Amino acid sequence: MKISYREAMREAIREAMLADPRVFLMGEDVGRYGGSYAVSKGLLDQFGPERVRDTPLSELGFVGAGIGAALGGMLPIVEIMTVNFSLLALDQIVNTAAAMRHMSGGQFHVPLVIRMATGAGRQLAAQHSHSLECWYAHVPGLTVLAPATVADARAMLAPALADPDPVVIFEHAQLYNMEEEVGGVAWPPACDLRHAAVRRPGTQLTLIAYGGCLPKAMQAAQQLAAQGVDAEVLDLRVLRPLDTDTIMASVRKTHRVLVVDEGWKSGSLAGEIMARVVEGAFYELDAPPARVCSAEVPIPYAAHMEQAALPQVDAIVDAARRMLGAV
Repeated sequence: MKISYREAMREAIREAMLADPRVFLMGEDVGRYGGSYAVSKGLLDQFGPERVRDTPLSELGFVGAGIGAALGGMLPIVEIMTVNFSLLALDQIVNTAAAMRHMSGGQFHVPLVIRMATGAGRQLAAQHSHSLECWYAHVPGLTVLAPATVADARAMLAPALADPDPVVIFEHAQLYNMEEEVGGVAWPPACDLRHAAVRRPGTQLTLIAYGGCLPKAMQAAQQLAAQGVDAEVLDLRVLRPLDTDTIMASVRKTHRVLVVDEGWKSGSLAGEIMARVVEGAFYELDAPPARVCSAEVPIPYAAHMEQAALPQVDAIVDAARRMLGAV
């Protein structure tokens, strides 16, 4: 049986709402419209308007309402339409939700899950297409997730809701239609919120990616294999806290690391990963760490310019071959 990333996320939400009456979904167009990306389609009919709540177009307001509900004993899932719009709620997320446990000396927790679409590739231009996951991964008090597979889209929500502190889930919009075969495997799969995953083992080079860049890294690894290069692909999955141990173990095995990140290079998560590798495994490296990131421009509208601005498979392959001295 095949299931899509979108269906996996919907299934996870439905299961959570069936299992615990404290769980409810709120956000712009999550009810009658079925969600901007159709993730919540059908949930209003099943659970009613008390538990699938359409909100006004005020991210600052409804994220704040979600924080209040969490402090009051509920388990809200707050959907923000895109990461760009989440900037309107930064005060609530960073100054309130992330800081509450620390500022209260552990007396208060905010068991809040915030879901949002991220990433480009759909010709929605700059105000709907950026990848700002690194901004949230910078903030203590948050757990930041980037499910890149159907299995993770299905499995990450339950432990996120079980976490007593806020969790932000980034769903790359290009992944919603992706399908995977789930027949013959444990379903729903087990999942934790602390570890990266090796998606393809290899010996000559580590490709590190997350979210929408994981399929590109996998395709690049396949092309490199056809050229005689054995690349390992590491899916970060969890952007905060970073699983440094798994990153280091892979680098010590392959002795080369290339990070693929749809964020901009300046101040990027890719830069943080490279710094940690240099700090912790410098003498294991046979070549300087490298990265493939988005061009330092607002994401363009025109299709050819948008594709030129984003990390692509050919660029990943070329960077890997340069690292190996093949070109």
